[in-house]
Amino acid sequence: MPDADKVKRVYILKNLGCANCAAKMEYKIKELPGVTYANVSFATKQLRLSAADHEALLPLIQKICTSIESDVEVIPRDKRPEVGKDNGRTYLVQNLDCANCGAKIERALNAMPEIDSAVLTFTTKKLQVKAANYDGLLAKMQAVTDSVEEGVLLVEAHTKPSLAPDLEERKKAGGILSSLSEKESLLEIALGGVVFIITEWLGLIPEAYHMYCLIFAYILLGGRIVLTALKNILKGNVFDENFLMTVATLGAFAIKAWEEAVGVMFFYRVGEYFEQRAVEKSRGQIMDAVDMRPEVVNLLVGEEVKVIPAEDVHVGDILLVRAGDRIPLDGVVIEGESLVDTSPVTGEPVPVKRKFGDEIVSGCVNTSGMLKIRVEKVLAESMVTRILDSVENAAASKPTIDRFITRFARVYTPFVVAAAVAVAVIPSLIIGDWQKWVYTALTFLVISCPCALVLSVPLAFFSGIGAGSKYGILFKGGVAMEALKHVKAVIMDKTGTVTKGNFVLQSLQAAQDFSEAELLQYTASAELVSTHPIAQSIVQAAKERGLTLVRPDSFEEIAGEGLVAHFGTKRVLCGNTKLMQHFGIKCEAYQAAASGSEVLVAEGSIFIGQLVINDTLKEDAQAAIATLKKQGLVTAMLTGDAQKEAQAVASAAGIDEVRAQLLPQDKLNELNKIRNKYGAVMFVGDGINDAPVLAGADVGAAMGSGADAAIEAADVVFMNSEMKAIPQAIAIARATGSIAWQNVVFALGVKVIIMVAGLMGYASMWAAVFADTGVSVLCVLNSVRILYKKI
Repeated sequence: MPDADKVKRVYILKNLGCANCAAKMEYKIKELPGVTYANVSFATKQLRLSAADHEALLPLIQKICTSIESDVEVIPRDKRPEVGKDNGRTYLVQNLDCANCGAKIERALNAMPEIDSAVLTFTTKKLQVKAANYDGLLAKMQAVTDSVEEGVLLVEAHTKPSLAPDLEERKKAGGILSSLSEKESLLEIALGGVVFIITEWLGLIPEAYHMYCLIFAYILLGGRIVLTALKNILKGNVFDENFLMTVATLGAFAIKAWEEAVGVMFFYRVGEYFEQRAVEKSRGQIMDAVDMRPEVVNLLVGEEVKVIPAEDVHVGDILLVRAGDRIPLDGVVIEGESLVDTSPVTGEPVPVKRKFGDEIVSGCVNTSGMLKIRVEKVLAESMVTRILDSVENAAASKPTIDRFITRFARVYTPFVVAAAVAVAVIPSLIIGDWQKWVYTALTFLVISCPCALVLSVPLAFFSGIGAGSKYGILFKGGVAMEALKHVKAVIMDKTGTVTKGNFVLQSLQAAQDFSEAELLQYTASAELVSTHPIAQSIVQAAKERGLTLVRPDSFEEIAGEGLVAHFGTKRVLCGNTKLMQHFGIKCEAYQAAASGSEVLVAEGSIFIGQLVINDTLKEDAQAAIATLKKQGLVTAMLTGDAQKEAQAVASAAGIDEVRAQLLPQDKLNELNKIRNKYGAVMFVGDGINDAPVLAGADVGAAMGSGADAAIEAADVVFMNSEMKAIPQAIAIARATGSIAWQNVVFALGVKVIIMVAGLMGYASMWAAVFADTGVSVLCVLNSVRILYKKI
């Protein structure tokens, strides 16, 4: 990759509140010297940057962001406060409602001789303290806090697990509510709205004072907008929403449309508030669903339980997971038995039993018994982090439609503003009635902000990614999701994808004078000494039937033929036809099976029967293939197994085409042939040998139970490893693409209709406000619709 030798970092854009501003920031940051790659995601409030010298670029990036949106702060994500012995201790600050009081408490704590430093962050309600000795310190700090603000409570962070440090920022940052408290913003809207309604609609103010009351209402509602516009003009940032609304409303004052100027500002502020709340809620719903990272864990040291930060846990540590707790890290159960709710990770609603020796993934919920687990993966590598990273990376991966809208937005606003100037000047010179045409031009200015367009597309894909996570489907980017909706054929590996990947005894055919129970007992007893998966499946079947098994006195394995077991003077042969021929066993009763692995059995020189063992089809395979066909897709299977085995599985599942006996390099060649025949293809696999073909497909999907190499190479990961996830992923991708285009067409359509209606004298500035903030709200609501869509 072009940036392979560059340093890649992620930054949080605190207080970013405008989707169009995010696009402008990205455009300007990309132009900085030394920047190889830059992506700004409004959905996650993140800047992903690839560059050689981040330290030199950071001040320039901060300057760019501030010039576009003055309240934005660029914060390196990796430099968030950490909990640990060397970094002090973190306390939760409860019942703190006043930022100024928080500052006073911080100053008082820093004045304590026992404390080296204290930092209280009001937005996260967390206090970071460094001291030489923490014994008894909490009680002393609480006493100092009580002297400053009664009722504020300090609690050690590990006694009340909370969200990961940067999650609240990503969930709640944005817009006017970031620079003002929500109460102040609502107070401005409420007071300004009340004055406007009393003056204009209720007629309770004498006519002589109308003008003064309207000006007062305008200052309450639009004062901050005007000041922000002036500050941005001084920074060279002209065509933003604040400037456009300022010019439009002050222009309305100039043509003596006072009531309309105040009314438009009032409804703009109300619309902006609801737009921001809708965006925050949708973002919060998605992030709540995908961020399951623990802040602390219960570490077992002997018989003692220590609560430590999750990032301090190492592979091999033993953790205690009580009933009701979320599994904190990926591991293996070493003690206990419980039902585990896997739906947060896989989407599967039925709890599964986990006992000694079972693997268990983070993010699932322990619903009944107590478990002790041995950590196999640290926090950065566990499932909870992989899920979050997948969503964040996906939000940063822009599909074609998103890139198009971003480019379109850069020319849309100047074009509409130019059209507004033309509408104000040209008809006035030709027809006259300048006041009418200036008013029409002002409606154009209100419409000219592209926020509805810029916001609607990435939020649609972000919602689609969140919807996928509910079903245990991880999309690794908007590009993958966009490609998935264009797929014409779905190609699958066999073992572990269409089948379960485990051998099961399918049938018993005992020779004359022998029963099936005797045949199974002889075979299972002999196979007790073998570790082969087929042997283990035979032993398991015998145990399930309650048969008594006897371990052989001696045995011999013959490569490529089978097993010879001795029970005293009795000899039992278990193997293929070569083994029978080797010992001269006559097998007149033998009939070759249509599919599966055969085990022929002889006792002494007598053939006593045969067993057929086969991999089992996944329960949902037939239904999933049928759904794919209803979606108009061709299905195919590529496998290294024998043609007979592959054809049997394909026929049982209903798969259209089969290519068998393929080496890993052959799979890619066959995939290309299918692509040339039908069009874009999706490949689903789970093995290490599937990595090349996964990477070569238009969309590669891996089963979550598969090899890490396959998961790494895939564009989509099915955490539940079920076949039904394939049509579900395609349905989500198609629905997401459809919603994105609905938003674009609706937003542009409404704006064009209002412009045309304005030219014809039918549209007012009130309608223009709807075409701006009203359309934004509707696009946001339409985008989150997919979260509730039944797939």
